[in-house]
Amino acid sequence: MQIEFYEKSNGRCPVTEFIRDLELAEQADVNFAVARLGEMGLALRRPHIDYLRDDIYELRVRIKRGHCRVLYFIFHRDTFVLLHAIVKKTGKVADAEIEHAIEYKHDYMKRYTSR
Repeated sequence: MQIEFYEKSNGRCPVTEFIRDLELAEQADVNFAVARLGEMGLALRRPHIDYLRDDIYELRVRIKRGHCRVLYFIFHRDTFVLLHAIVKKTGKVADAEIEHAIEYKHDYMKRYTSR
């Protein structure tokens, strides 16, 4: 399995920027979870990943500040495209956060198919 970080058309990468803003220990936790997703792929199950909606999944990572979620989708069955990341404050991922991921997914697909 491959891990790909979504980049906006301006070159900014939401997930990379999110990770960079975490404390070092939290960065290590998130990077470990991302690497594990790449190694285990579809064999990784709850509580580590979960399906949200509209082909968007969440990678669940416990960090010092609480619960980190990295939202992603699966492209061509072998690539996980990391779209958006948050520190979750409520019981579930807010719809607005999922909408960000969906918007990024559509942008990725549009640009990928126009290559």
